[in-house]
Amino acid sequence: MSLAQAQEVLRIEEQGIAAVRAGLGDEFTRAVDLITHCPGKLIITGIGKSGLVARKIAATMNSTGTSAYFLHPVEALHGDMAIVGEGDVILALSYGGETSELNYLLAAIRARSGAIIALTGNTSSTLAGAADVVLNVAVPQEACPLGLAPTTSTTATLALGDALAVVLMNRSGFREADFRRNHPGGGLGERLKVRVAEVMFTGDLIPRVTSQARLSEAVDESNRKNLGAVVVTGAYDTVLGIITDGDIRRLVAGDEIVEGVGVTAVMTGNPVTISADKQAVDALSIMQEKEVTVLPVIEGEMRLIGILHLHDLLGKGEFRFLI
Repeated sequence: MSLAQAQEVLRIEEQGIAAVRAGLGDEFTRAVDLITHCPGKLIITGIGKSGLVARKIAATMNSTGTSAYFLHPVEALHGDMAIVGEGDVILALSYGGETSELNYLLAAIRARSGAIIALTGNTSSTLAGAADVVLNVAVPQEACPLGLAPTTSTTATLALGDALAVVLMNRSGFREADFRRNHPGGGLGERLKVRVAEVMFTGDLIPRVTSQARLSEAVDESNRKNLGAVVVTGAYDTVLGIITDGDIRRLVAGDEIVEGVGVTAVMTGNPVTISADKQAVDALSIMQEKEVTVLPVIEGEMRLIGILHLHDLLGKGEFRFLI
């Protein structure tokens, strides 16, 4: 029974996010434009459960390159309103849109703020009427069986906040190096400071075959080393190509005859590589740009000296995403 209930909650919340996604339109683009071109700060505000979601959105914005501040409506009405400057953009959260403290705050700071963006599930509310842009986060139903506790609505609001943060991040060109500068004390930030030489696999741990090998040998080597790829080398350990597990799967799925096939017929020639003296953050940037999870590490004239896997770069699976 409990498992079925849990699955139902997740189904309802998925349905809520799908409804918000389907309703996205020009208002979202306008909101992104307002924040991008804001001459001041992004102030995010809300109270109760919406306030907790607002805090998390502010934290995500700061983590991904958009400077943001959380402002509690009650504290603002008792002296903290001075944080709002001319030209600041206000992102206000209230699902019902009729939170008195929040609407009173917006009325008080309307003259000094640059624009107000509302995240609300009620587009006819007082909050929506006071906003320059309204992002609709209405959901079909709450996961709470009583329909009282904010559940699906807070999930959908948080998801839309993530969407805003990621779009703003991409628009500003925020990269891994910027993330590292913003997280100098974090485990990921520390790991990305090291050189590739400190986190790569070397010696017998490198999955490799010579250019004279057969595909079956490459498959065996990949299975033994379990890094998802095999590097093909020529004379003097020169990197000639790479064969990924994905290449092998696609070949087999296509009913190709693989018996006796040589690795050079299957490999991707001149693969993306990195030198050992580069920083881990550089490797991560290359992996993201080229959409690969494995990088051969070279020195000199393409001589193979190591291999780098995404999961080990990020800490043996402790981190799967940057944000």
